[in-house]
Amino acid sequence: MDPRVREHAEIIVDHSVDVQKGDNVRISAPPIAQDLVVAIHELLGERGAHPSLSASNSAASRAYRRAVDPEDLECPSHVLAAAEETDVFISIRASENTYETSDVDPEVTAAFGQAYKPIQDEVMGKRWVGTQYPAPGNAQDAEMSTEAYEEFVWGAITRDWDAQREFQQQLVEILDPADEVHIVSGDTTDVTMSVAGNPTLNDYAEKNLPGGEVFTAPVPDSVEGEVLFDKPLMAQGREITDVYLEFEDGEVVSHAAEKNEEVLSTVLETDDGARRLGELGIGMNRDITEFTYNMLFDEKMGDTVHMAIGRAYEETVGEGNERNDSSVHMDMIVDMNEESFIEVDGEVVQRDGTFVFEDEFEG
Repeated sequence: MDPRVREHAEIIVDHSVDVQKGDNVRISAPPIAQDLVVAIHELLGERGAHPSLSASNSAASRAYRRAVDPEDLECPSHVLAAAEETDVFISIRASENTYETSDVDPEVTAAFGQAYKPIQDEVMGKRWVGTQYPAPGNAQDAEMSTEAYEEFVWGAITRDWDAQREFQQQLVEILDPADEVHIVSGDTTDVTMSVAGNPTLNDYAEKNLPGGEVFTAPVPDSVEGEVLFDKPLMAQGREITDVYLEFEDGEVVSHAAEKNEEVLSTVLETDDGARRLGELGIGMNRDITEFTYNMLFDEKMGDTVHMAIGRAYEETVGEGNERNDSSVHMDMIVDMNEESFIEVDGEVVQRDGTFVFEDEFEG
């Protein structure tokens, strides 16, 4: 076994979810990630935990979603019961074909998300982590050889997360007590939002592996302005490009996309919360320098900002503040490398992708 697989497994078990003796651990992974699954099981055995494996299968999911009547979808009680008895969830992504579900009706996918929301909520209340195994399908999306993609993935994952936490904490200390954030990029993005009273979290590879962002939740009705998300994203097995959103009183009042706008429209119509922002994230992982069509990595790039329509994480919403709730959470990225800045309470904290506490910053 590649020693980097073992190191990946150790970071998952000991750093990201801190598995303890007696924990019930649910692992969701496709067969192509077998080496990592085996390494995790070995570590769980050493730590006296109790694993169960859910073999994710995009072809099977496609078959079910193409066949099912959306009216028949409901929360499966046996899956919810299993989630309630689980202490730790480990989700491993790895694709042989990232477009496998591209011919599933977006409305079915939206209905599926709504039906499974109680399970999603249960998972979010436990210890959980999502990570990536370097599979050929993901390497193809990144336009890399499988070997080069392995170097990329494990280079982003097997690193000093304590040092990354300290670097990111500098931005946490700026954002956490703040009231308003103003983001400008070129002449296509100019948006303001309140974050007053909402905690800012430091993501150093706990729930996301790799980590590398600082994030919070906007006050739902405070978002005003327009955003062009100029980095592509994959959603429901389809590529969506140049997403444009206009906000008034926190709600999307106008939207467009260069490619697959109908998917974006369906997501926005999923429920009331899908038309509002649930997350503002600022990428800070300087070791991720290449765009790879994988949001787990792309949103962590050090000269990007991402915003997610839909669900806000409970831990990013302060006591007494409204939490945006939805069955969707779709991240989208703005390139902040040129002609851009982030202001916090009127003070520039990042310009053209460089933070005020970095040596290259020019005010």
